[in-house]
Amino acid sequence: MTFNTLIYKKEGAVGIVTLNRPERLNALSDELLLELGQVLEEIDEDEAVDALIITGQEKFFGAGADIKEIVNIHTPVEANRFAKKVRRVFNKLAELRQPTIAAVSGLALGGGCELALACDVRIAAENASFGLPEIKLGVLPGGGGTQRLPRLVGAGRAKEMLFSGDPIDAQEAYRIGLVNKVVPLGSLMEEAKKMAATFVKRPGYAIKTIKCLVNEGLNMDLKSALAHEARNFEILFSTEDQKEGMKAFLEKRKASFKGR
Repeated sequence: MTFNTLIYKKEGAVGIVTLNRPERLNALSDELLLELGQVLEEIDEDEAVDALIITGQEKFFGAGADIKEIVNIHTPVEANRFAKKVRRVFNKLAELRQPTIAAVSGLALGGGCELALACDVRIAAENASFGLPEIKLGVLPGGGGTQRLPRLVGAGRAKEMLFSGDPIDAQEAYRIGLVNKVVPLGSLMEEAKKMAATFVKRPGYAIKTIKCLVNEGLNMDLKSALAHEARNFEILFSTEDQKEGMKAFLEKRKASFKGR
């Protein structure tokens, strides 16, 4: 499948999606959202892909929604349609069975920041900046920013970013826990691929189970979440990978996981 607004390729078991609207700083147009949803469907159904990296260009990961399209929204009904479209795609990304990594260089603002927030892990180049400037336009983030950001960095720091609309640099993003790692620009994709390779080597079914537990547990009370965790812990003892992992440990050799 070919796309107009993004590039998709596979390197072994790692899928790489590159946002590709350089003339609009990778702004989230209707077409880009449609194509991103399509490629995520393709990745979700591809048993040969065990991890996903999403990235952009050197100076911009994504500069938010396309204002040329947003300015044509005149009613709450039209705004609802747009927000539902964004949430549908970002939720699909957040719930993707494979672990996902945002490799962020340059600007990650508005919807671009929310796209990174929907990934499991974020790696930032030293030139990256993150912000949710919607307040400066008289609106609020409609792609999960008011919900995913506080769950990641805490309510106080999230409110500061949301109320001011001002961006933060990569080091501050790392300090508050918005990103997992800051690396030199030239090694951004190398570091993202290295992390993806680590995930790929792990037992696939166990990783998918852990991802679901973390995502679902955040919306449960602790007692229910712990019971949910215990049940899934038990289920993993029926997998081939559990038996191989423990056998390999006892035999002091490298495990060969099959994802089942």
